[in-house]
Amino acid sequence: MGVTVDVHQVYKYPVEQVVTSFLRKYLNPMDENVISRIAICQNAVPEILRKVSILKVPYIQLEEESWLNPWERNMVIRSHCLTWTQCTESVFRESMENPNWTEFIQRGRISITGAGFLNCILETFASTFLRQGAQEVIRIMEMLLKEQRGAPFAE
Repeated sequence: MGVTVDVHQVYKYPVEQVVTSFLRKYLNPMDENVISRIAICQNAVPEILRKVSILKVPYIQLEEESWLNPWERNMVIRSHCLTWTQCTESVFRESMENPNWTEFIQRGRISITGAGFLNCILETFASTFLRQGAQEVIRIMEMLLKEQRGAPFAE
């Protein structure tokens, strides 16, 4: 079956500044779960769910590819989970509302098979985990932007 996770955020900073901060984000003490550039994150799946063999991993590996188009002022990032073969796409682009702002859109699809009746429960947990992770990334990006670039652009 599967579930889709969508995240949307507007940063009140120009695309170039957001992209620069994003690319400098790791390694960063604000996100302790990421411990290398090919993101190797600690497995946050609760122990009770790790009874399912596919979830019995200490770390989750993510690989990112990014394409920056400075003329169109956007960057597309494809994140691929090396551990469970799930894929997420993120886009930073100039906001239609204000050219000095950056729109961030992330979409991912999670489909778990091989766990029988637990598939649906695991997909629900995974979607909640991804949404929380995305909100944490947004929070960290906001902090880094303020730290590196100062106050955001006003409306």
